[in-house]
Order: sequence, then structure tokens, then C-alpha cells
Amino acid sequence: MKLIKLDLQLFAGEKTEKATPKKRQDSRKKGQVAKSQDVNTAVVLLAVFLFLLFFGKTLFNHLSDLLRHSLQEYMHMDLTENSVHVVMLEILQDLALFLGPVMLVAMVAGVVANYFQVGFLFSTEAIQMKLEKINPISGFKRIFSMRAVVELLKSILKIAFVGAVTFTVLWTRIDEILTLAQKSAGATIAVLASLTVQMGLYASGALLFLSMLDYLYQKYDFEKSIRMSKQDIKDEYKNSEGDPLIKSKIKQRQREMAMRRMMQEVPKADVVITNPTHYAIALKYDELKSDAPFVVAKGVDFVAQKIKLIAKENEVITVENRPLARSLYSQAEIGDAIPEEFFKAVAEILAYVYRTKNKVL
Repeated sequence: MKLIKLDLQLFAGEKTEKATPKKRQDSRKKGQVAKSQDVNTAVVLLAVFLFLLFFGKTLFNHLSDLLRHSLQEYMHMDLTENSVHVVMLEILQDLALFLGPVMLVAMVAGVVANYFQVGFLFSTEAIQMKLEKINPISGFKRIFSMRAVVELLKSILKIAFVGAVTFTVLWTRIDEILTLAQKSAGATIAVLASLTVQMGLYASGALLFLSMLDYLYQKYDFEKSIRMSKQDIKDEYKNSEGDPLIKSKIKQRQREMAMRRMMQEVPKADVVITNPTHYAIALKYDELKSDAPFVVAKGVDFVAQKIKLIAKENEVITVENRPLARSLYSQAEIGDAIPEEFFKAVAEILAYVYRTKNKVL
């Protein structure tokens, strides 16, 4: 028996269940989401090389003008502290105009790639100082873990794919490359720039394909890391919804309070209609509150007996009518007016009650 109990405890502790929405939300607040850094890298590279494909000639002309202006103007300038300061500012401004668009495209591509993976997320949890990050034992575990093996395989695949793509591009344009020595400097630079952009585009496409596979793996690994055990789910339910035992006690206390309030209304009733042993319905007619008699208390078995006892103690007349008692119990709630179909039967009972009270008086 002890072994069976221990096995059940171990099974309950196994993380075999999918994460609950609350667990996912808590993980997201900590910055733990399914994300592939390779997707960001690939998208940024692809965006930059696409930008160079369409606007590379404009950037090259701008750089040529910058070099030409520098050689023509700055080489013959007297070097003083003020002149060097002016020259540096001008060069930095020109470089900003040259590099700014490229950096802007890279930044926008990175933000877009990140947004499509995880949406809008800001969390400082990931950059907080934690002692376990510098723990050598934890470091060795990370080095020799399955994740490290996967990262190694990813690196090998990326090198192989990029190398194969680069070799293919160079091989298809080998004749053009071999004739570079016979071309002018400008033509050589143009060919090299075209080769660079072409290799960059193909390599970025290959990396984007690999990054999609990496994203699927990261998503699988993330789902696995946030799995919960059956006990975790029970504990979460207790923490969020409250302990079921406490909730049952609260509900029991609420039922007791409702019962006491109901019993306090029985002495005010005009009549109690009974089954006679299983059902009891206390009715009252007050033309200021309702056009029809309404239910002030009802119950079955023990509650019904208690209603009849209170009615007897307070001289509330009890009338036996089995079918009417059953029907009123099932179709009318406490505080509700009786259904129209029972008006005639209840009116006859109330008339009998009022006649009886008048005789007593």
C-alpha cells in the first residue's frame, strides 16, 4: 500500500498537463515566451539586403560624393583645432545620412519580427540579477544539456546552409568573377556589390527557413517547460478560486443565513399549503407589494416540518392540498408571485383562511 501511495504521489508530481491560462500569463509577465532569436536575425538581414538591392546605388553615389568631397576639400585645409572639429561634424553628419536608413530598416525589421512572435511585451524579469545565473553547477548543466546539443546542431546547419548558398552563387557567376582583373575599378566594385547583395539575399532566405524550424522547436520546448502536474493545477485552483473546503463552508453559512431569513418570514404568512408531510409553501397576499399572492417560504421534508412548526407557533393556518403544494414548490421561487394558473385555487384557500380568522375574532 505504501508503494502504491508513493507511486501515486510521484505520478501526481509529473508535469504531464498543459499549462493553464493563468500559468501562461504568469510566464509571459516574467518574459518567458516562445521566441526564436534566429527569426529576428534572419528578418533583419533580409530587410537590410532588400533595402540595399533597391537603394544600394543611391547609397553608393552618396558615399562616392562624400569621399570625393573629402579628398577635394579637406586635404588642402589648414588643420587647426576649430577646423578639425568642423570637419569631424560634417563627416559624422554625412555618415549618419549614409548609415541612418540602413539602421532604421534594421530596427523596424527587428521590431516587426519580434512583434509577430510574441506581440507587445515589456518585462524586466529577464534582465534582473539572479545568483543561479553565475552558479557554476547550473552553468555546466546548461553546457551539457539537450538545449546545448540543439544549439550546436543549429549552428552547424546555419554554417552549412550559408556556405552552400554562398558557394552556389559564386559558382553560377564564376565566369564574371574570373574576368574582374580585366575590368576597371568602378566595374569591379559594382560586380562585387552585386555579388554581396545576391549572396546576402540568398543566405538570408536560407536562414529564414531555418529560423522557422527553430521557432517551431522553441515553441515545443516552451510548451514543455511550462507543463504542470495535476498537483500544480489543484494548487493553482486553490490559490485563485479559494480552497474548496473553505468555499463549501462559506456556501453552507450562506444557506444557513438564507434559511434563517426565510423562517423569519413564516409568521407573516397568511397561509401554509402542505403535502402534508413532504412539502410546505408559505404564501402571503399584500396588495401594496403585489397583485397576486407571493411565496415567502418553501421547503421539503425537514424544512417543511420546520415551516409548519413555526406556522403553528404563530397561529398561521395550515391547509393540506397535495397537488397544489407540489406544483407551487416546483414553479414558484421565494419572493415570486404565484403563477396565474393557480390564482383560482389559492384564492379559494385564502377566502377560507380569512373566513376562519373572522370566526375566531
